Amino acid sequence: MPADLAVIGLGPLGLPLAQAAVAAGIPTLGYRTGPEAGSLSPAELRRMLSGGFRPATNPAELGRVRTAVICAPTPRDTDGGLDLGQVEAAARTLAGHLRPHTTVILESPVYPGTTEEFLRPLLEETSGLSAGRDFHLAYSPSRVDPGSRTFTPATTPKVIGGLTPACTESAAAFYGRLTDKVVRARGLREAETVQLLETNFRHVNMALVNEMAVLCHDLGVDLWDVIRCAETKPFGFHAFRPGPGVGGHSVPLDRTGHLGGPLRMVELAQQVNGRMPRYVVQRAAALLNEHGKSARGARVLLLGVTYKPDLADQQNTPAREIAIRLMELGAAVSYHDPHVPSWSILDRPVPRADSFYEAAADADLTILLQQHRTYDLQGLSVKAQLLLDTRGATPTGAAHRL
Repeated sequence: MPADLAVIGLGPLGLPLAQAAVAAGIPTLGYRTGPEAGSLSPAELRRMLSGGFRPATNPAELGRVRTAVICAPTPRDTDGGLDLGQVEAAARTLAGHLRPHTTVILESPVYPGTTEEFLRPLLEETSGLSAGRDFHLAYSPSRVDPGSRTFTPATTPKVIGGLTPACTESAAAFYGRLTDKVVRARGLREAETVQLLETNFRHVNMALVNEMAVLCHDLGVDLWDVIRCAETKPFGFHAFRPGPGVGGHSVPLDRTGHLGGPLRMVELAQQVNGRMPRYVVQRAAALLNEHGKSARGARVLLLGVTYKPDLADQQNTPAREIAIRLMELGAAVSYHDPHVPSWSILDRPVPRADSFYEAAADADLTILLQQHRTYDLQGLSVKAQLLLDTRGATPTGAAHRL
């Protein structure tokens, strides 16, 4: 066999898996399902190629591996549900070349029941093989923390749920080559629901702390001090911090598919988090007004336009909506981000500041949206005429905080 593993979908889920597999010494094929967002630097690509990675364009190569993991993206569709189009395309491509004894694993975020009721028929009808008898079928929720040096694939436990106990064990044997710990779920739906719970846990708790940020501002309470004190409680509390909105690739799942109804708390969390960019702009306009300036014509500098610190990824970044709303108010918006060499809003390029300090000193208002490691926040608080810190990253009293 030319490879042990085929990763189908090389976006933000599949690419880290392929990198982890190569690092573990597993010969790996990478097969793209579309114009995915994952990218490698030339040095990373050379390192992977020398370690046993090979991009594949011929789908026939997918039939020569022991394990195939589908990591196709599932973006929102027009109705707000999950679009399984790329998962379907990946499944049909794989099924046309699927051989007996292959282990097929789905990692894409899906509703509970999708692996058995959607993926299984696609694989069986085209291949003529039977899941659980001729090939193994399992689900494993993706647990990727982009840019983290602490939580890597090797140190993050992997949850596995199979169609049959044998399917679970086959998938567990594969992931046991990548990670220190494998956790076996009772079955496919339990493993799929782990993804549902983990994703929604993040969004619901972020909504709570974002709502607390608005409340504390109205009350004149320092929320950041409240969180600092609350997180000393050794039980029953997990600290989350507010921000200008929620970005990233994991979208909240406020529905559970055709088998279940809506999750009301998740729906409300989406509404709360979705309002945060608008709230940031309201605070910005109010600050300008308090200092005798109008938003119209004001020079506003946005610092950090990615969704996560120290990464170039702009997926669902709240900076985009904030920039649009500021422009609608007539503000002259510019940005600075060491990871984003150019940025466009509504097909119009946004001026990029070359000098961090000079741009902050020149702007009527500077809004810190992302605290990249390279930012000198102490110096920023001195240079900026007016500073709104949406991350609580600047020294206490040095800026207006969210």
